[in-house]
Amino acid sequence: VDIDDILADEQLDAGLRERLQLVQEIRRFSIERLDLPANDSYLSYVELDRPYVVQNIFAAPEFSTRLYQWCYPIIGCASYRGYYDEARMLAYSDDLKSRGLEVYIGTVSAYSTLGWFDDPLLSSFIDWPDYRLAGLLFHELTHQKVYIEDDTTFNESLASAVQQVGTELWLQSRQQSDQLEQLMRWSRYRDEVIALISSTRGQLAEIYASDGENADKRERKSRTFARARDAHAEIAAKHEITGGYTRWFAGELNNAKIGSIAAYNSLMPAFINMIRAYELDFAMFYEYVEDLGKLEKSARESCLQAWRNSGFAGADCPDVKTTVTTVF
Repeated sequence: VDIDDILADEQLDAGLRERLQLVQEIRRFSIERLDLPANDSYLSYVELDRPYVVQNIFAAPEFSTRLYQWCYPIIGCASYRGYYDEARMLAYSDDLKSRGLEVYIGTVSAYSTLGWFDDPLLSSFIDWPDYRLAGLLFHELTHQKVYIEDDTTFNESLASAVQQVGTELWLQSRQQSDQLEQLMRWSRYRDEVIALISSTRGQLAEIYASDGENADKRERKSRTFARARDAHAEIAAKHEITGGYTRWFAGELNNAKIGSIAAYNSLMPAFINMIRAYELDFAMFYEYVEDLGKLEKSARESCLQAWRNSGFAGADCPDVKTTVTTVF
């Protein structure tokens, strides 16, 4: 239902009215400040009968964190497969496991149709805290702005970077210092958790590449996951986080689960450095990212690593659109 039509109802619940009006404000900011698409996405509202809209399957071999790829018309290949129907998803999950793959299933509160359709606002996330709601919309709208076929890590890391920087700017514009502090505390926590998962992934890669017997690899793998759980508990306690990734670490850890986080976050610092280098000029930033997406994948990955490690373009990168300054 169109949000304007809902807001015209004088009997509308006051809480829902406030959230819908907030979304309208967020959408205006996304267009005017972040140069995200000025379309009809998130201008309608849908009430769901469950707390998520879709579930994604990730899969990986027993001795690798490299995710299985699925390929689709139009969007190309991706490191996950989405399901609305839980029964079909579970049946497919069993099939993947029967082939010796490890499986992780994650619930998804929102999605992007990449601009092919007008994405609706959903009840699965309407009541999230302001900064999380804004960040989610910025993330999904970024997929509509720039999307590179066959590169999940590129697309998700880009969207996560715009989400992070965009949310900071939005909270600053509203002078919401309390929520900005929550966001920054969450960001510090998240960065340490992502670093932990990345380190764990590296340790697993060494184990899998070793010459040991499979039984020995399984034992070392199990110990690595146990250490990761303990390390996360320390990180969460330090930042006074009671939610976050706590349930994620409490559940079964496997290669697909580890790989799924890497797909969404590993290159986010590279894109944040680009945004900062372009002095928060998002139009120029997107132009550069479009050029970056046209490179052969090996050159693109080399360029992104240069931005990630040093904060500046490397030899394989496209020419910058303007003179960049020191990253801050």
